[in-house]
Amino acid sequence: MDIPEPGGFIRVPPSIWKRTSNFMSATQAKSDKPTNDPEVEKVDSREDFEAQIALLREEMALLKAQLSSSGERSAAAARRAAISGAEHLRAQGEAALDDIRANARDMEAQIVMTVREKPVTSLAIAAGVGFLFALITRR
Repeated sequence: MDIPEPGGFIRVPPSIWKRTSNFMSATQAKSDKPTNDPEVEKVDSREDFEAQIALLREEMALLKAQLSSSGERSAAAARRAAISGAEHLRAQGEAALDDIRANARDMEAQIVMTVREKPVTSLAIAAGVGFLFALITRR
C-alpha cells in the first residue's frame, strides 16, 4: 500500500499492513470476550502492548529508511538545480563579456576612423587633454 507524501509516495510493505490489521482484529476479538479475571486481562494487555511496541519499531525503521531516501533525493535535486543555475549564470556572463568586447571593438574602430579622417583636429584634442592632465597632476 502507498501512503501519500509531499515528494511522492511511501511504499509500505504488505507485511506491516497485514500485521497491523491482524493486530487490530485480534485486539478487537479479545475486547469482545468478557473476562472477570484481572490477571488474564493484565497478561493480555501486556502482550498487546509488546506487540504494539514491536509493530511501532518496524514502522519507525521503515519511516527512517523512507526519510533517508527522501533526503537523498532532495539533496540530489538541490545539487542538480545549483549546477544548472551556475551553468546558466556562466553562460550569461560569457554572453555579456562578448557584448562588451564587441562594443569596445566598435568604439576603437570609430576612433581610428575619426583620427584618419581628421588628423589635425585629433592631434589638437590629444594635446589639449594632455595639457589638462599635466595641470591636474601637478597640483
